Amino acid sequence: MQDGEAVGFGTQIRKSPYFAATLRWGAKAFSVYNHMYIPRDFGDPVENYWNLVNAAILCDVAVERQVEVTGPDAAAFVQRLCPRDVATMAVGQCRYVLLTNAEGGIINDPILLRLGENHFWFSLADSDVLLWAQGVAVHAGLDVTIREPDVSPLQLQGPRSRAIMAALFGAGIEDLRYFRLRELTLDGIPLVVSRTGWSSELGYELYLRDGAHGDALWERIMAAGAPHGLAPGHTSTIRRIEGAMLSYHADMDIHTNPFELGLDRLVDLDMPADFIGKQALQRIRAEGVARRLVGLHVDGPPLAGPNTSFWPVASAGRTIGRVTSAVHSPRLDANIALAMVAREHSATGGALAVEAPGGRRDARVVETPFLDPRKTAATGA
Repeated sequence: MQDGEAVGFGTQIRKSPYFAATLRWGAKAFSVYNHMYIPRDFGDPVENYWNLVNAAILCDVAVERQVEVTGPDAAAFVQRLCPRDVATMAVGQCRYVLLTNAEGGIINDPILLRLGENHFWFSLADSDVLLWAQGVAVHAGLDVTIREPDVSPLQLQGPRSRAIMAALFGAGIEDLRYFRLRELTLDGIPLVVSRTGWSSELGYELYLRDGAHGDALWERIMAAGAPHGLAPGHTSTIRRIEGAMLSYHADMDIHTNPFELGLDRLVDLDMPADFIGKQALQRIRAEGVARRLVGLHVDGPPLAGPNTSFWPVASAGRTIGRVTSAVHSPRLDANIALAMVAREHSATGGALAVEAPGGRRDARVVETPFLDPRKTAATGA
């Protein structure tokens, strides 16, 4: 927002418990995600990127709403929704999962948290999973309760996040393993803390369990992070594309299946449990896919910003796919992109062309992730 400009916020779109704090700390623009406002601009996105990779940023991601599943049949119901085998998932563990429909299309790609034997949260990307889950439950014949609890996550991400967490919770928090969670309190504020995040960097998510404490939690974290260079920020498109982290509605949607994304590891077709989409995914695996998501290096001057539309990808003058996510990486000094292309054009090293704003650019297929393929930054290894 510029001085003298007004931004209107309506009541039909929900505000997060951190909304007022993000305005105080410089949020300049918002978009809508899961029927809520999410801060998308705290200034220069490249500065936000460097704040993330060199120190730490705090992001309001309360839009990652939770679908809570409880009851005697909670584990069986969760498995009904997921093609990944969750039978071996321990209490206190998190897993990246997919939710699929009867045709094998992806409805959402949440993080699943197991808080108890019969207590799960799906921490959502942008789609109406609460309605989907409640609809499935009507005829599932299982004893479950499905609701959206008063839970609003923050992301504390970056190499200094561990030191900031120790300042908040004590040195014991440093033992929290990757994709594990703990139930904690901070100054009487009830939280679930997990070693997860959407940044490809070391990080934590703090799930606030009482929205009345949103302002206090934000300010408490920012104060603890000040000596460590913590800055308010937003999820970094640059860093997530470098890490080949997928974005729902961009890199996948309900018409995309897991095999097209190379997410075969999240589909267990041999487990005895049934799940929605199992027969369709068995057929797709047997027949093979017609397209695949690949990485691209795109020639030419630095892209002015992330793509806001799907750019055509061509080979020999014929359209064979589209760019789903693209950005300039300052660390790689390269334009990088994710693209869904015809399978016969998905081999690494292949030469393609991208119809970007300003004209056609040469591109080549490359391996992903573009940076840190062993995920040493995120895992803390």
